[in-house]
Amino acid sequence: MNEPLVKIALIGQPNVGKSSLFNRIAQQRIAIVSDLAGTTRDIRKHEVEVLGRKALMLDTGGIDETNDEIFSNVKRKAIDCAKEADIILFMVDGKRLPDDKDKELFYELQNLGKKLALVVNKIDNDKEKERLWSFYEFGINDENLFGISVSHNRGTKSLFEWIAKFLPEEEEETQVILNENEVDEGLEDFLMPEDEEPVIEEETNDINVAIIGRTNVGKSSILNALIGEERSVVSSISGTTIDPVDESFEFKDKKITFVDTAGLRRRGKIEGIEKYALMRTKEMLKKANLALVVLDASEELVDLDEKIAGLVDQYGLGTIIVLNKWDENSESFKELEKKVRRKFKFLFYAPIIAVSAKTGRSIDRLKDKIVEIYDNYSQRIPTSVLNKIIEEAVIRHALPSPNGAYLRIYYATQFQSKPPRIALIMNKPNLLHFSYKRYLVNYLRENINFEGTPIHVLARKKGERIEDEELEETFQG
Repeated sequence: MNEPLVKIALIGQPNVGKSSLFNRIAQQRIAIVSDLAGTTRDIRKHEVEVLGRKALMLDTGGIDETNDEIFSNVKRKAIDCAKEADIILFMVDGKRLPDDKDKELFYELQNLGKKLALVVNKIDNDKEKERLWSFYEFGINDENLFGISVSHNRGTKSLFEWIAKFLPEEEEETQVILNENEVDEGLEDFLMPEDEEPVIEEETNDINVAIIGRTNVGKSSILNALIGEERSVVSSISGTTIDPVDESFEFKDKKITFVDTAGLRRRGKIEGIEKYALMRTKEMLKKANLALVVLDASEELVDLDEKIAGLVDQYGLGTIIVLNKWDENSESFKELEKKVRRKFKFLFYAPIIAVSAKTGRSIDRLKDKIVEIYDNYSQRIPTSVLNKIIEEAVIRHALPSPNGAYLRIYYATQFQSKPPRIALIMNKPNLLHFSYKRYLVNYLRENINFEGTPIHVLARKKGERIEDEELEETFQG
């Protein structure tokens, strides 16, 4: 039985940079980050790795003495969170002098007897390190005081090393690689280097779905129709449901989770936070495998629809375009489909389903399609099958010879799924034109069911590494 993860709590007043540090440790943007004090309101938990060692990160709302209904319980929540934790990071703003409230909170945390660090953020350069002397007033030892700048990524290494000392070392896991018998004889030399060999990812029955679209297209109604029940708003205060709330249901042996649904359930205009609507969509997409792009079929498509849908293409997710309220429009489905295809050419691979959240029409079909698209998105094509298709494609349409150069594809391998990513091992990858990549992607689609999923194709030489930055810029078809 696995030991429970060590818990790390982030505590501090509003707007000291806790969410930014949380994101830095989690290596992805999960918390909302802004200059608006009080944006984080609930305790978030996220499994993280600190220098290769796993822990559970707890991020709390800023502690602030106020009569505001939202913040009245935040201090209690934060202290409860600290009591639950094994390690406490108390964060303060290095641009300001320590105040009595900071000291009072620090001493209260110190009395808990936990491993405690004082993290002074916004120490952006060497000159500003002098400000650290002021924080020795807390009675903190050198080894527990860290001057950092999250925005400039300064000083965080020492902090991470301190945290890692209290985390158990990870047991080594044996990777399961693809069966080498799948590789055609004579092609073994063109496998990726050992640290890049295709790995069979752990199979999971969990599907994370983001429901996105502009305001009032019916996202909440579709969520309710899919889940099969009405869910209530968490609070009567406008804006209190802005932090992530995930909702799930079981279907066909899959657990389908709709991520970050709080943003769908907000009521009214939230002053000062509305500007984060597009960023919130991005946060949802980072957590998701699939996206439902919801459009209002009873209204004309607008540029904002296209802008939001473009984010799905950017994040390379499995995609379904959902036309809500189609029953309220006299336009035929074929006419409407043509309009959508013209507007969203970049999502040509995404199926279009017309539904009515009000009557429930085609909701079951949408559930089936979610499972089907996820299977396409997470599939792994056997190496021998992939190479046979690529070979046929090259025979049908020969590789170009730019400036007389002889191009040759030695080998193709799928090195990742979710979405499918395929490497072409070539003699001169930099000379392969994007139009021929597009041809290969289309030929793959003709022979394998990739409906609803983008395909990323990279050309590279034998033994070349594929860098993370390169993956972000891969061709998408």
